[in-house]
Amino acid sequence: MKTLFQTEESWAPVILRVMLALVIFPHGAQKLLGWYGGNGFEGTMGFFTEQMGLPWVIAFLVIMGESVGALAMAAGFMTRFTAASLGIIMLGAITTVHWSNGFFMNWFGQQAGEGFEYHLLVIGMGLSLMVTGAGKWSVDQVIGKWLARQESLHADGTRRTAAA
Repeated sequence: MKTLFQTEESWAPVILRVMLALVIFPHGAQKLLGWYGGNGFEGTMGFFTEQMGLPWVIAFLVIMGESVGALAMAAGFMTRFTAASLGIIMLGAITTVHWSNGFFMNWFGQQAGEGFEYHLLVIGMGLSLMVTGAGKWSVDQVIGKWLARQESLHADGTRRTAAA
């Protein structure tokens, strides 16, 4: 548990996680809330399950990962878990949709769809955050310090029990 929340005392992970959250959240808001021209929860669930043939639980997890997960990432809460989740989502997007369109995004409208370069950037940022943790100004940092204090109390034997 301690490893999940432990983080570097650095600004680099803060920049990575906030920028990643800023990029991912609008995609999640499209899927969950219908913002930015998206289909909203019901429309996205329908598309994922009926047209793409994904199991409903996978469709639900993608929507939650990109929306609620992006908010958690911005706050630095469960950063390693969220980064791994986003990486899995992006791998899924590459293999099910974007691989056949090649590497590059469809800047000039000459491809059948978008390539997977964006997805690789998300995966790379996520891998970095899995190594470093959330960094400064994060919920993970607060939880990590609390867990370290608890561990120190148990190691010192100074924690009092209810019977004492």
